[in-house]
Amino acid sequence: MAIAVERIVGPFLQGGLVVTTDKPARCPKSMMVREAGHPLPDYRGQKAAHEILQLVDSLTAQDLILFVLSGGASSLLSAPSPGLTLQNKRETTRALLRCGATIREINIVRKHMSAIKGGRLAAATPATIYALILSDVPGDDLSTIGSGPTAPDPTTYEEAFAILRRYRIWTALPRAVRHHFQRGLAGTIPETPKPNTPIFRRVHNCIIGNNVQAASAISRQARRLGYRSLILTSQLTGEAKEVGKVLGSIGKDIDRIGRPISRPACIILGGEPTVTVHGSGKGGRAQEVVLGAALAIASQRKLWVAGLGTDGRDGPTDVAGAVANDRFVAQCRAKGLDPHRLLAMHASYACFQAVGGHIRTGPTGTNVNDVYLILAP
Repeated sequence: MAIAVERIVGPFLQGGLVVTTDKPARCPKSMMVREAGHPLPDYRGQKAAHEILQLVDSLTAQDLILFVLSGGASSLLSAPSPGLTLQNKRETTRALLRCGATIREINIVRKHMSAIKGGRLAAATPATIYALILSDVPGDDLSTIGSGPTAPDPTTYEEAFAILRRYRIWTALPRAVRHHFQRGLAGTIPETPKPNTPIFRRVHNCIIGNNVQAASAISRQARRLGYRSLILTSQLTGEAKEVGKVLGSIGKDIDRIGRPISRPACIILGGEPTVTVHGSGKGGRAQEVVLGAALAIASQRKLWVAGLGTDGRDGPTDVAGAVANDRFVAQCRAKGLDPHRLLAMHASYACFQAVGGHIRTGPTGTNVNDVYLILAP
């Protein structure tokens, strides 16, 4: 995104700063590049966030900021609220990632622990902002993508507190975090900037890419390959292994009754399932969805299910996702593996590592959520 801005804007560009997880092979020549941690924030991201805040604070009302944003910024731009430490944010983020909270719920909490998210970047400068945004959240909610640094935040400390209580992680959080939210509930620290706040008159947020576009490209390619294609949804959510069961049931209907479309069929779904972690296994939501689907389609006739993160990384693993067919479960058992047990332990990675089926793309340089395919040749 930064290289494209540099190419298009050319001599009008006065400089900039890029924050990314993996340093790319090519870097913009006129901008500084910083690496930072994801999905857990680290001190590199904290330093980069403060650099950005200092940069925008030095601008005037006559300046223009092009802010290019993609998913992952919630972790990459880590500037804890006054009174909180980076370790406080790491512990809270880790608890949220493990409890099964949705990306929207996670970001409601993170926005209320940040000095840069939830519209606070926009509030930190008098300059005009044009934000060009790649969406990695179902429904393209501006306040959720990257926790909305330039978007008004309609959520409150009260909502964040309710999420922490709902998932029963409140008492396990650091004392400083609980004190921070108690102060927010009492109104002794300011809320995030809300819709209709005057600062947003000079902020223009524009979605330039999303999951719908990715799904549409897949659909076009499927038709070129001779499949009937159908985009079922771009807002897939839910517990990953349960989503897998649903994908498996759709595949079985294609096989049995030719619905929702008949063979050769390609069903496309996009979105972001969640994983509530109870075990200590290695895996990611895409691999968990595919393993759950593989269990559902076992012994069917010529069915395939695939899932991957469009950023090239599925959870804390080195793969983008996985693919399995109707014979996958039998192949697991032939190697002495119990796929039901491994799914319950959130150890889907081990299944695909042993049998095959991992999808490896490397970092793609973008993130527009996950895509899932059901193929019936």
